[in-house]
Amino acid sequence: MCGITGALSPNFGLATESTVRRMVGAVLHRGPDDGGIWSDSDAGIALGHRRLAILDLSPAGQQPMTSACGRYVIVFNGEVYNHLDLRKLLRAAKGVDTPWRGHSDTETLLYAFREWGLDDTLQLASGMFAIAVWDREEQCLTLARDRFGEKPLYYGWVDGALVFGSELKSLQQYPGFRGELESEVLERYLRFGCVGGQQSIFRDVFKLPPGSFLKVSLADIKSDKRPQPAQWWSAVDAARSACQSGSVSSEQALNNVEQALSASVKHQMAADVPLGAFLSGGVDSSLIVALMQNQSDRKIRTFSVGFDDPRYDESEHAAAVAAHLGTEHTTLRATSQMALDVVPKLPGLYDEPFADSSQIPTFLISSLTREHVTVALSGDAGDELFGGYNRYVWLPRVWSKLSRMPLPMRQALGRMLKVIPSSGYDRMMAVGGKALPSRYRIRTFGEKLYKLADVLACSSDRALYGGLASMNRDPEQLLKPDWRSGKSVEDLYPALAGFNQVEWMMLMDTLNFMVDDVLVKVDRASMASSLEVRAPFLDPGVYAAAWQLPLDMRVRNGEGKWALRQVLYKYVPREMIERPKMGFAVPLDAWLRGPLREWAEDLLSSSSLADLPMLNAGRVRRLWRAHLEGRRHYAQQLWAVLQVLAWQRYWRPGLP
Repeated sequence: MCGITGALSPNFGLATESTVRRMVGAVLHRGPDDGGIWSDSDAGIALGHRRLAILDLSPAGQQPMTSACGRYVIVFNGEVYNHLDLRKLLRAAKGVDTPWRGHSDTETLLYAFREWGLDDTLQLASGMFAIAVWDREEQCLTLARDRFGEKPLYYGWVDGALVFGSELKSLQQYPGFRGELESEVLERYLRFGCVGGQQSIFRDVFKLPPGSFLKVSLADIKSDKRPQPAQWWSAVDAARSACQSGSVSSEQALNNVEQALSASVKHQMAADVPLGAFLSGGVDSSLIVALMQNQSDRKIRTFSVGFDDPRYDESEHAAAVAAHLGTEHTTLRATSQMALDVVPKLPGLYDEPFADSSQIPTFLISSLTREHVTVALSGDAGDELFGGYNRYVWLPRVWSKLSRMPLPMRQALGRMLKVIPSSGYDRMMAVGGKALPSRYRIRTFGEKLYKLADVLACSSDRALYGGLASMNRDPEQLLKPDWRSGKSVEDLYPALAGFNQVEWMMLMDTLNFMVDDVLVKVDRASMASSLEVRAPFLDPGVYAAAWQLPLDMRVRNGEGKWALRQVLYKYVPREMIERPKMGFAVPLDAWLRGPLREWAEDLLSSSSLADLPMLNAGRVRRLWRAHLEGRRHYAQQLWAVLQVLAWQRYWRPGLP
């Protein structure tokens, strides 16, 4: 894991080594072990790199790296897990041994580029990566990103130059970077709590889409052309291909999943530095750890975080699973004060407004884990690939009934549900929930019932999904009329032929929530502590095995991740895993009314709100008052507003 940056400029005076050195210095946390600069003044190109040494700790792994033939120069962030397999293919293709200088995956890529070209190499490579490679023969720079977007890569245009980097703070160092707010992304941000899609928070700065590459030549730069990214891999096409690959028996399908995931785990355990795994005690992380321990002669190091608030503490469950599997387990204790101390750091960590509050515990477990290991495997993406979210279970059931009910009747029922304050429903659950089985005890019951009330007014299943996927169902109300897009939530999601309702939702979550929220959260939170986090579920072989499963092997009998559970039960008893899904949450409601109130009220002051004049200050303040009075759960909506205001104060963007 590393940080990369660089510039291709028609006026090389703006892309000198000193400039790129500042750009590299801005991402020192991504690579504290080493750094380097390469430039060619005649070509107007400069590349910079910060290294977190994971494979081949010797100087043979240093970057920027030039190919043995001298044609290619690369800076590379991430890992190619199957690079040793690629070396075998290279030997078979050439018929002779390659004179390797070391055993880094970076060197493997350079030889593969020479033998197969960049496009074919990307198709063969399995890993997480962001790559910038300069072709000295073609005078062309190529930026490329992994299939699922695990590793970030921003690029933008500044006074005719192409600049790029792992994080926006690198681009900010380039002379002439204006940092003007792209106001069109605000409504979507306020809806989902993250800046999604290709456009970044800054005008003329973009995110390279997952599974895409961008080729820009020196001739393009000189003629002021702006080429567009091209896709080299598609999650939708790969899912459709897997679905059409032919049916197999249930037993064989489960074996395929286990074999693919075991192979992915084995590849991702390769490291020349201490390695461990996150363990929450849930299905996904427990299965990853089980497969790690099953393939290791030594005890795997596992880590969980325990909180002083028992409502958000899964550490006992994690410790029980660890004891059963025989790992060397560490419970990292985190206090509420430690979590609160993270809040002021968030705008600098994420570079863009980001309002998934699980960013706080993710940062804490990453920073505490880094005290023990340099690499950690995680269970991220199990929900999206194998049907883990509750909406995959109950949305089809709800919609099949709602769609038979006239819309006016549904709207009336929704209004009736809101007669009782959400806090009243919470009190009812606190009292009545004691008589219910644990799986039916619902945290923030009032908030969920109010969300159901909103759902009743949906006109289509796509609108219903969009509402469930939204942090804020009415983001336009937080903006002044001139800044509202006028688009419905249905307009944000494309129709996809060949997939049923649940499969479509899983793909939408893979393309949107996973890419724009989950992977961003984990990358920034972990790299802030120089910890590399790997996700074995995001392997192309695992993805194909997941999509070869019929839907009823992913969602069955009102429960998601059925196939993963069957594999996991080979290693961990069912009763140790079966419990209500907790999630990685924090008591945001209480914090905003208590220890974070002064911080929040400062950001919600009239002068602070005036700094983002597109916000509807009156509406924001009404939400704040209602939240303080306990009339509604508005913590998530307010957190999105607070994070964009905190970001504005930290970055001071230009306004349109």
